[in-house]
Parts: sequence; structure tokens; C-alpha cells
Amino acid sequence: MHEPESAHDGNANRKFGIWLFLSSELLIFSGLIVAFLVVKAQAEKWPKLTEGTPFFLVTLNTFILLASSYTVVKAIQAAQHNNNKRLSLFILISGVLGLMFIAGQAVEYTNLFSEGFGFKEDDPFGTAFFILTGLHGLHVLAGVIWATLVAYRARAGAYTAANYTSVEMFGLYWHFVDLVWVLIFTVIYLLG
Repeated sequence: MHEPESAHDGNANRKFGIWLFLSSELLIFSGLIVAFLVVKAQAEKWPKLTEGTPFFLVTLNTFILLASSYTVVKAIQAAQHNNNKRLSLFILISGVLGLMFIAGQAVEYTNLFSEGFGFKEDDPFGTAFFILTGLHGLHVLAGVIWATLVAYRARAGAYTAANYTSVEMFGLYWHFVDLVWVLIFTVIYLLG
């Protein structure tokens, strides 16, 4: 006889699912980072991205994204204390910080396009750079949308100290996106 699934089992399955999803995402980003390094190793010339205003902008952008992880932690703490209003506030702050990151990335892209970089056959840097950072930017955008939905549900009182798995799942995704950015930042800018 089949016993009904408990809420705990369902939450454990959902958490396993997000970990499985993040594992597959890690494989994708690992492959792109390795491809970036291979293209870099074979390129005749490669731009130096650690000078001047562009590097300052990217460093600021990195700080903004890392700060958003802190607000996600605060949101989860609010959920653990049945405080949906604070949960919503901190999740929305995380989303706004994510949008700021995307805006900073757009400024960087505009600068690089104006310098002649792009998706061109004779520009291995531009192609590898925009694919890797662009995919990451899309993940940030997906996270911003998810954050908005979590905040909306929090405002509706959907979470309690006993039931905030959806918030935790969002947190896992957001921290993953931040961690991937730290790896990208290191590979592209610090090891460049």
C-alpha cells in the first residue's frame, strides 16, 4: 500500500530537484569557462581588461551582486521568523541589486561594442566573452523575475516558518549565480 507523501518528503524532493538543476547549470558554465580559456590560449591577441574605468565598473558590479546574496540571506532569516513583510523587502532589494548588475553589464557591453568587440569571426575574445557573460546575465535576469514572484507571494502571506522551501530554493539559485560570477570575474578579469 502506498503511503501519502508528507510535506517534508515533498520539500526534500524539491530541494533535490534544485540541486540537480544547479548541477547541470554548473556543467554548462564549466564548459563555457573552459572554452573561454582554450580560445584565450589560442588567440594571437587578447585585450587587457584590468585597467581604468571598465575594471572599476566590473568590480563595482561584482560587489553589487555579492551584496545581493547578503539580502537573500536576510530574506531567508525573515521567512524563518514568519516575517513576510521583511522577506518581501529583502527579496525585492536582491532583485533591484540584480537589475543594477544587469545595467552595469549593459554599460560594459556598450563600451566594448564601441571599441569594436563583438560576435565576429575575427574576434575570438568578443565571441567568447559575450557568450559567457551574456548567459550569466540571462541567469541574473531569471533570478530577478523569480525574486519578484517570491516577493509577491510573501506579500500574500504564502510563507511561514514551517513552509518557506520556495524561498530557500530561490536562495540556492541566487547564491549559485553569484558564485558563478565570482568564477567568471576571476577567469576573465583577474587572470586576464
